[in-house]
Amino acid sequence: MEKHLEVALEVAREAGKIQMKNLGKVIKIGYKGDGKTNVVTEVDKKCEAHIVKQLKKAFPDYAFLAEEGTEIDSKTPYKWVIDPLDATVNYSHAHPVFAVSIGLEYKGQVIAGACYGPMLDEMYWAEKGKGAKLNGKKISVSGTKELETSLLCTGFAYDIQTSQCNNLDNFNRLMMEAQAVRRDGSAVLDLCYVACGRYDGFWEIILQPWDVAAATLIVQEAGGKVTRFDGSKYSIYKTQTLASNGKIHKQIMRVLKDVADGH
Repeated sequence: MEKHLEVALEVAREAGKIQMKNLGKVIKIGYKGDGKTNVVTEVDKKCEAHIVKQLKKAFPDYAFLAEEGTEIDSKTPYKWVIDPLDATVNYSHAHPVFAVSIGLEYKGQVIAGACYGPMLDEMYWAEKGKGAKLNGKKISVSGTKELETSLLCTGFAYDIQTSQCNNLDNFNRLMMEAQAVRRDGSAVLDLCYVACGRYDGFWEIILQPWDVAAATLIVQEAGGKVTRFDGSKYSIYKTQTLASNGKIHKQIMRVLKDVADGH
């Protein structure tokens, strides 16, 4: 794992440099799907190409799953799961909340992950069973025990304007129960902030594997809890994510309205 993490950390930082170099200079903006809410820029693609190239150089036989279309099968049990630029809408507006995420699966289980927030030069990483770190220092979730004194965060899917599964009901419920709820636009950083105790909990309905692979492992290795809304076993390939410091997990569950995955 030491070699895997060493390479992932280096490559994540390099992708962050690409993002910083081009911040505020984005010219080509495209859209995925209907409407103009799911944004993609040339920087997303540059970052993905760089990450995949460097990881393939170090681990040529591994599988890949990345947001902007890279999908490579392999006979090996290893798979890199990559979000080259999380929070593209933020980035396209030069809003300083965005990140890189690189997770590594082994036989379907995430065993290592690196997440980099270049604006604050914060590198989060974790290895399964060995704790989580931020810029080399061990981190842990908050000690908050009551929902009413908790700072939570959430996000909304790109199809919020058309889908009935839009998280607005749960947002309203938890706004009335928690101390406050934030919406930063980056699930990767939201989860990392839960891991280091800045937030006490996070939930979102529709996320993709690359959004959560690395960051949910970081939360767990920082002492937090990650499940589906009803408390059942979590999978990065299912769309419900509930992460917390563990102490308020059941309190959030009682408020959340359960919803069908992606519907």
